[in-house]
Amino acid sequence: MTDDSRIVLIVGGGTMGRGIAGVCALAGFDTLIYEADVAARGRVPSSIHASWKRAVDSGKLDSEKVREAADRVRTIAGIEEGAGAAYVVEAVPESLPLKEKIFRDLDRVCAGARLLGSNTSSLSIASIARAAARPDRVIGIHFFNPVAVMPLIEIVYGPGTSEATIAAAGEFAAALGKKTVRVKDAPGFATSRLGVALGLEAMRMVEEGIASAADIDRAMELGYGHRMGPLKTTDLVGLDVRLSIAEALAAGLDPVRFAPPKILRELVAEGRLGKKSGRGFYRWEGDDAKEE
Repeated sequence: MTDDSRIVLIVGGGTMGRGIAGVCALAGFDTLIYEADVAARGRVPSSIHASWKRAVDSGKLDSEKVREAADRVRTIAGIEEGAGAAYVVEAVPESLPLKEKIFRDLDRVCAGARLLGSNTSSLSIASIARAAARPDRVIGIHFFNPVAVMPLIEIVYGPGTSEATIAAAGEFAAALGKKTVRVKDAPGFATSRLGVALGLEAMRMVEEGIASAADIDRAMELGYGHRMGPLKTTDLVGLDVRLSIAEALAAGLDPVRFAPPKILRELVAEGRLGKKSGRGFYRWEGDDAKEE
């Protein structure tokens, strides 16, 4: 018999949803993934398995652990199939109306869940929670890309989030082997607000011809000890994602400080979205970034 306390429902089968699902399965959770797009849903398992294979080939994962995890991952055709989940994480695009609809459904379907988490990196948890009959269960569970590598989960609590939900989020993160920071609900939280501010200024420097993207990144990595420079990070996150976050911060905090630079809008319009499209501030060949 399945232990309901070890069931996780992931809503969204994109880059972040797949990454979160893979980490959950490796941590021993029975992991259900709901992706609304049928064609995309069919690609989810193979994408997760391909990521695991790369990790096994590079010696970062044990093949037996991967075989066991593979048996714990399953895609589902509707969120109703995830009704017994103890932990729910939504990882769909940054659209408040979309998230509101999903959380109305999740609140109704997942009545016994310990938490209803959103992986949003910029939208208000309070706004998302208003869609739920029980807003006390709604919390921000902000993972970082690539999920398998990045050790942090940012726990974002809204004004109505209960202490029990906050505690459950901490326990869930610990079970995944992640470290946490607790942040009050505010535009951009802590990580996106700081990360976007640095990234936007780096983009302006490229735009002004002050230095290349690679040299700006190298300066922050070698001069300040950053694990990855702001422009390579932008490529990994997705330029379209960074643009939507910047627009949200400009509207919610400061329209000048967080105004998206012209170069960001132009690259997104050209379809240069970063690693996922093969080009952004860098050219990507698999996991390798090459200077433009």
